[in-house]
Amino acid sequence: MSSIELGLDTFGDVSADAAGRPRSQARVLRDVLAEAALADQLGVHSFGLGEHHRPDFAISAPEVVLAAIAARTARIRLGTAVTVLSTDDPVRVYERFATLDAVSNGRAEVILGRGSFTESFPLFGYSLDDYEVLFEEKLALFAAIRDADQTGRPVRWKGTVRPPLDVASVTPRVEQPLSVWVGVGGSPESVVRAARYNFPLTLAIIGGDPRRFAPYVELYHQALARLGRPPLLVGVHSPGHIADTDAEAREQLWPHYQVMRNRIGAERGWGPTSRAEFDREIAVGSLYVGSPETVARKIAATVGVLGASRFDLKYSAGTLPHETMLRSIELYGREVIPRVRELVGAATQRSAEQGTAASVG
Repeated sequence: MSSIELGLDTFGDVSADAAGRPRSQARVLRDVLAEAALADQLGVHSFGLGEHHRPDFAISAPEVVLAAIAARTARIRLGTAVTVLSTDDPVRVYERFATLDAVSNGRAEVILGRGSFTESFPLFGYSLDDYEVLFEEKLALFAAIRDADQTGRPVRWKGTVRPPLDVASVTPRVEQPLSVWVGVGGSPESVVRAARYNFPLTLAIIGGDPRRFAPYVELYHQALARLGRPPLLVGVHSPGHIADTDAEAREQLWPHYQVMRNRIGAERGWGPTSRAEFDREIAVGSLYVGSPETVARKIAATVGVLGASRFDLKYSAGTLPHETMLRSIELYGREVIPRVRELVGAATQRSAEQGTAASVG
């Protein structure tokens, strides 16, 4: 691995103002536009928006927000983290992203997933009893649409969750193949499914030692090989926060992380978090928090052990203020990204030299 792409993700977490009061969701959406514009100016590779349907996150229609970002940016790739395909229509999803790709001059991408929340199921009239079949069949239909668009043939598909398509046309056509990934949270079945439909893999690693995901990467590559397909890219999505020093980053993030973690934990039957747990997750888990050097070294270590070609940092966290996130984005773009590339390049060079030495020996 000689290069690494580094992006940013946000769910549009409802942040706090200077007085600690929650900002309106409308204000948060406008803040996200400013955050994306800054990321573009700094040369960040990609900007991803999560889809949620709950009051603590402002982004429920990521494609609309991405289109607004497209008008304010020039280079940054625009995607999702993730699109909840199970409760959407694959035809409409493909059409929306093909449209975004056109208006952004080829910068659109989509990460398809099932999401970590289930609010969209009752909201859009779906049953959780159909959780598995909905994603399986809708991913198959999306793959059929992608393949038809690339070959110029009409779409033919038949399943059980919606009426079949026979000689259907999906528009607009893309000028170049649409960038499509599948996001997984650690299910072996999901990893193999991504390989079966020939989609690159994004690992959502939001807790614990990232090295535990190495077997999933190996499984993914093995599944592709068994299917006679070439290797595909692997990416990582994880949360974090950057400040000028390690101590400052921890102190800035902790109260906002605590609010978010305890709110979601209460919904899922978890006990309250603690500062010790927070610090442990930073030290040996999947919270990328600290100075630019600390965060860069941790990202480089993760992509190295997993063989990833992409890392996306989820920079928003609960009520973390907009102004604090802007500083984190600035440090990520100006200092973390070049340092990660330096570290990854050096590791690649060492590996190549060791390989040469071994072959000579």
